[in-house]
Amino acid sequence: EMTDVQTEKAFQKQSATFLNTKKLLAKKTSQGVRYYKKIGLGFKTPNEAIEGTYIDKKCPFTSNVSIRGRILKGVVISTKMKRTIVIRRDYLHYIKKYNRFEKRHKNLSAHLSPCFRDLELGDVVIVGQCRPLSKTVRFNVLKVQKGKKAGAKQFQKF
Repeated sequence: EMTDVQTEKAFQKQSATFLNTKKLLAKKTSQGVRYYKKIGLGFKTPNEAIEGTYIDKKCPFTSNVSIRGRILKGVVISTKMKRTIVIRRDYLHYIKKYNRFEKRHKNLSAHLSPCFRDLELGDVVIVGQCRPLSKTVRFNVLKVQKGKKAGAKQFQKF
């Protein structure tokens, strides 16, 4: 039960739980004690976050990372990093001289919690701003909406 989580050199445990308790205070499941929370803003805590066994200190549902600031939407273009994805945000920029718009885009790195298992390229995700988690990551995935299979570099206004 606890051994499948221990793949790193350091002992993996949730910082909010105490494993050697003598009396029951926290929510104890069949797997043991598990900490999870509601992040608010109308986003549901995924079932995998409540019943799963993963340990992720940057997950907004099972650790001490609060979502504040901006809520953004984008298309997944890369899932090559461990627990981090790159999303593409397309927008139109107005050029006053020609009275027209031009297409522009920005790429954004976001932390992907293990509770979102089946994420693929082209999926639309909603991300929320949090404290800096690394050099480039300041956002956390909050919701995944299945997208249509399209080329990753295509311009998409959702």
